[in-house]
Amino acid sequence: MKPARIILVRHGESLGNIDKSLYAHTPDHAVPLTKKGRKQAQQAGQDIRQLIGSESVYSYCSPWIRTTQTLEGITEAIQGNIVRSIEDPRIREQDWGHYKEEAFLAQENAARKEYGKFYFRLQDGESGADVFDRVSTFLETLHRDFDKPDYPDNALIVTHGVTLLVFLMRWFHWTVQEFEAYRNPKNCQVVVIEREDSGRYKILSELERYSEETGA
Repeated sequence: MKPARIILVRHGESLGNIDKSLYAHTPDHAVPLTKKGRKQAQQAGQDIRQLIGSESVYSYCSPWIRTTQTLEGITEAIQGNIVRSIEDPRIREQDWGHYKEEAFLAQENAARKEYGKFYFRLQDGESGADVFDRVSTFLETLHRDFDKPDYPDNALIVTHGVTLLVFLMRWFHWTVQEFEAYRNPKNCQVVVIEREDSGRYKILSELERYSEETGA
């Protein structure tokens, strides 16, 4: 049974979002939320609760600390709605490699923007195309889950910015150019995809685009 909605959430504000020097000594997967990020997660949970009411939820979550903490905050508001919750490494963040100094990260990010974020492969890490490949296999699992007759009313996916955009790209068959046009969702932005009477899905949420004039 296809869910009425697929609800995607980027993690809340993390320490890495406000202090890039952290990546010189802390693994990306171990970067936690800030206090603001935890509050954002709680607010996202309240927003989701208003959206779904008493409907049931099947949640999928990246295993990284900032996403699991985000799900914890969301769960405070919808705990009674969740019938099953699993972690799936395939929806983790784009791999930026191992420990990197802040100056190197800035240089690499600038090169990535110039080259194109879908094809540029980060040193010791992944390209957006690599993320596309593993998200594609995650969708295969998702569709198998949807075929179950007792699948819940909503699918909740707690993930990361690039991964969330790649999911939308894969789901809606965006071109690479269309993917490149969008900014990452904001921290704890809730992106809702709703099923129409035809069985197809549409995005209800606004996604921010880069300026065509400045590219910013």
